[in-house]
Amino acid sequence: MNHRERFVRALTGQEVDRVPFIKVFGGTNAIVPQWEQEYPGIGQCIDQLLQFEGEYRGWQIAPVNMDLVSLGPTEVIEEDAIRLIQRHGDGLVELVRKDGDYHRQTLEWPVKGRADWERVKARHLRADDPERFPQDWPEYVARFRARDYPLQLTHRGVYGFARNLMGDEALAYAFYDDPQLVHDILSAYTDMALSVWGRMAAEVDFDLIECWEDMAYGRGALVSPETFRQFLKPQYQKIRRFADAHGIQIILVDSDGYIEPLTALMLEAGVTALYPYEVQSGNDVGRMLDIHPTLGAVGGLDKRVMSQGKEAIEHEMEKARELIRKGRFIPGPDHFVLSDVTLEDYNYFMRRLREVVMNTRVG
Repeated sequence: MNHRERFVRALTGQEVDRVPFIKVFGGTNAIVPQWEQEYPGIGQCIDQLLQFEGEYRGWQIAPVNMDLVSLGPTEVIEEDAIRLIQRHGDGLVELVRKDGDYHRQTLEWPVKGRADWERVKARHLRADDPERFPQDWPEYVARFRARDYPLQLTHRGVYGFARNLMGDEALAYAFYDDPQLVHDILSAYTDMALSVWGRMAAEVDFDLIECWEDMAYGRGALVSPETFRQFLKPQYQKIRRFADAHGIQIILVDSDGYIEPLTALMLEAGVTALYPYEVQSGNDVGRMLDIHPTLGAVGGLDKRVMSQGKEAIEHEMEKARELIRKGRFIPGPDHFVLSDVTLEDYNYFMRRLREVVMNTRVG
């Protein structure tokens, strides 16, 4: 059984020899430069040293632009040693921090009303824009057809796309003040995605569709069940129909925050798996797996224990064993590694997790 088969079978509840050992988030964020100062070149080889399976997070993303396109150059408004303020072609103005764990803050959103949306839609959302596919796409097709790792189609989020245009607060008002605008944003993006995916799926077999949402915070979801069903569910159902028509078994949603209340809604709408079930937000992925026997889940391990010593790490490894045994679960850190984690801490956590994965069977 190769990694691609193992990944799909594990998340869909089919018989599997073991679950995959994947990076999920791992040490790919701001902590790596700190490690590089102590161990030059470590960022180029650590994934191979730790023997992660699969590409990128354990599954790979096809290099097709699913964002807004034809944005033109980014304008630098202000910059100093620790921060950068810049304006993107769609009108987004953001502050980028050059230090710390959290780097970006939006100062101005691209869409403030219908006129802004019509401008963005006309200029930047065309499915046939030549910027979407890389010039060497045929070479990628050849490589992807021979792959042994899972490959995803990317959706920038039913909620997530609208949120990145308007911001959470303005979008929350728009659900009530201008529902037709919201319906148009959600539908137009998903229809664009389906059109692009159709071209991709005609040439390559895909294993999953991932939707980036980040539609929850530490206390719960950013939308009510009623809002979810009225606005978001119809778009997920479109995605599910596409997946079924193309033999794609996994629809995976990425959302930070407390996503337990969203889980049943997502399954109802056709989603099959969620991640990362952040522990610090109160998620108990084991409880969700017990309540929802058809749920697939990835992540679920508390990233904070990496800096809390071996005893805390070992406790999390026992949790990983229990979760693997439940089925439809692939373990990994529940978000990016924090800046208080040394390379030695990260190395110990991941090597122990690999031992757990290699020696624990589903059921």
